[in-house]
Amino acid sequence: MTAATSQLRTLRDHIRWAVSRFHAEGLFFGHGTDNAWDEARQLVLGALHLPWEVSDGYLDCRLEDDEREHLQALLRRRIEERVPTAYLLGEAWFCGLPFVVDQRVLIPRSPIAELIQQRFEPWLPREPARILDLCTGSGCIGIACAYAFPEAEVALADLSFEALEVAWQNIERHDLEDRVYTVQGDGFAGLPGQRFDLIVSNPPYVDAEDFADMPAEYHHEPALGLACGDDGLDLVRRMLAEAADHLTEQGVLIVEVGNSQVHVQALYPEVDFTWLEFESGGHGVFLLAAKQCREHRALFQARLKG
Repeated sequence: MTAATSQLRTLRDHIRWAVSRFHAEGLFFGHGTDNAWDEARQLVLGALHLPWEVSDGYLDCRLEDDEREHLQALLRRRIEERVPTAYLLGEAWFCGLPFVVDQRVLIPRSPIAELIQQRFEPWLPREPARILDLCTGSGCIGIACAYAFPEAEVALADLSFEALEVAWQNIERHDLEDRVYTVQGDGFAGLPGQRFDLIVSNPPYVDAEDFADMPAEYHHEPALGLACGDDGLDLVRRMLAEAADHLTEQGVLIVEVGNSQVHVQALYPEVDFTWLEFESGGHGVFLLAAKQCREHRALFQARLKG
């Protein structure tokens, strides 16, 4: 404990101190919060297993010595090592649901959450019976879809065995073992002959330039889940070339590509992608119907080969 923190006694003291230090040290916020106050409150309350919406009256409660030591150790790691808060707490929230996270998976933050909460209206022609979350990581997208569509079977697919271990923890946490399952494989490789009414993917899509410029917090996340070639589209190219073989007749493909939207549009100017808009912020998510995937299959395969 340092002299600066030895005088901190209450929750409010720690939140106030953290906000000041987060600003002074130039921390980056982009893994669940976008400002120092929310980040400090999330870390302080989460470290003590208190809910975010706890009454402000609790903020003047004094901490026990062991609680202070634990909390201050986490605050030091957030400041000195730039470890994202979700990793420090071992938990992140997505679509209003809690998920186990650690450095084997990306921290959930996709704007696809808004689409899930809207049950993908008006884009789905019918209730999906089978859903694929491709490049699932923690499983948050697929598990949230399972809540949105309680009759659907959901596959969580990923190349990383380690990520799938986390995804399985989340399946168990949400008691969804009866209809949500994991599949290991590179892209669609683990799903031969399988078709889905909805394929949703937040794949690695960060291009080389953006990856090099990312704040230190992002470098605690697995590079396998972020970077994917010079233009960020190494995996997306393959997904587009193979998607028609894994969608049902009226299936829908939704893929997040973030800032690599510009590369998608430059690579496939002939394709009429639907770029989805978000009220809560976010960009770079496209939608293609199965019919479009079939119509452009030859083009997608040709661009895959270069």
